[in-house]
Amino acid sequence: MTLTKVIRRSAVGRFFTHPLFRHALGWLVIFLVLRPLAPSAISNIPVLLFLMAGVYINIYLLIPTYLSKNFLFYTLMLLGLCLLITPINTAVYSMVSGVPMGVSAMVMFFLTFFFVTGTTTITKIIRDYVKQQSASKEIETSQIQTELKFLKSQINPHFLFNTLNNLYALTLKKSDAAPEIVIKLSEMLRYMLYECNERRVLLTKEIKYIRNYLDLELLRQGNKANITFDVEGDISDQKVAPLMFIPFLENAFKHGLNRGISHGFVRIIMQVKGNKLHFEIENSKPPALPTPELRKVGGIGLMNVKRRLNLIYPQAYALNIEDKPDAYTVLMDLNLEIV
Repeated sequence: MTLTKVIRRSAVGRFFTHPLFRHALGWLVIFLVLRPLAPSAISNIPVLLFLMAGVYINIYLLIPTYLSKNFLFYTLMLLGLCLLITPINTAVYSMVSGVPMGVSAMVMFFLTFFFVTGTTTITKIIRDYVKQQSASKEIETSQIQTELKFLKSQINPHFLFNTLNNLYALTLKKSDAAPEIVIKLSEMLRYMLYECNERRVLLTKEIKYIRNYLDLELLRQGNKANITFDVEGDISDQKVAPLMFIPFLENAFKHGLNRGISHGFVRIIMQVKGNKLHFEIENSKPPALPTPELRKVGGIGLMNVKRRLNLIYPQAYALNIEDKPDAYTVLMDLNLEIV
């Protein structure tokens, strides 16, 4: 909780932020400004009372009834109120002070009255605009969080089903690697279920998740797999949005090693310099594989990945895809300060 919120919630803070205090302070300032303009302080009291009457009629009657419906009619009503109160104030002022109010003084009161009541209108418009913007921002944030959860939920089941299929294939072969897959899968599920709900996770945990993913692929592929993963730079305190790299890995293994390529490969590089992260993944590709199929990154679509990047790293990422005849490369740069 910030210091400002603590002060506002205290008894003193509630007193000074209460509308009654603000109104009283405002009228005191107006009274002090008007005092030098009158023969005596008491003669200013009727002027102040008429100003107060006009302001509160404007706040509680004219603004709620007419402002949002018909601004022109509201303006005419406000001018009419000024024209009505000005002669009444003139008569009362002359009776209290014993000094007739001249034409220039009447014009001054009219302008002052219109200015003060108009100021309350402008304040109301500004406050409503700020509230509307705040509400819109809150709704937008809620929608973004909902969409992010939906996009992330599309990633998790896809990987889970793939891994379970791999585990099933190994159990049919009575492979000794099956227990190891179960252990690694449990670690990955724990990460996905209990840690990926945060907006940011430690990059070290995300890298461990990737290594477990690669280990599962190595166990499934056997010695024929050519998989490398190099991490460079200081990653100890860096944080990143969870599961941001997995769709690219799924795509790389789907097209790089699962199509009967004799010398298939997947090469991954992650470099961290300061708060900048560079991620690069390249996989072999059958020459005859059409481009549209490659664009189904991780089974959820390239547009899904880009949407997550736009929501989490707005104006703070670069994504380039190189589609070569025999290889497919994804280059992604992230500003880790943004998340």
